[in-house]
Amino acid sequence: MTATYEKIATTTLGSAQADVTFSSISGAYTDLVLIINGGNNTGNYATAFRFNGDTGSNYSVTRMYGNGTSANSDRASNQSYIYLLSAGQNNLNGVQIINIQNYSNSTTYKTTISRSNTAGNTVGAEVGLWRSTAAITSIVLAPEFSVDWLSGSTFTLYGIKAA
Repeated sequence: MTATYEKIATTTLGSAQADVTFSSISGAYTDLVLIINGGNNTGNYATAFRFNGDTGSNYSVTRMYGNGTSANSDRASNQSYIYLLSAGQNNLNGVQIINIQNYSNSTTYKTTISRSNTAGNTVGAEVGLWRSTAAITSIVLAPEFSVDWLSGSTFTLYGIKAA
């Protein structure tokens, strides 16, 4: 039996840092899955990510989220990154799973579907769009507003093999 998911890279932070980068991503898979287990050191800030160093206004996101008491949604277009709900707030209990479809296809825009949750705080789902037909070869992840990821945060990138 052949595994569907193949681990490409894992990074566990030994100290707090502002961003995490996966680079030189091979085009050998059909899709990517990125799993973040961790948090930031300042509080309720979203996780922002961008592809191939593109800092232009080429990203959009639609989010639905709730906290057990209320449910909300929002949408943003022409952003300089895709953003998810917050990672763990001053702790390592945030989990984010980002699915990146057709990342190596050079004829379509790139779509992400994500789930985010922080224990005792918020759970959500997000759909993101990068308006570029370039194959994704690098991903940069950072908390919003230049805060740091906590030491001990783990980032794992998987490739999904073609059937």
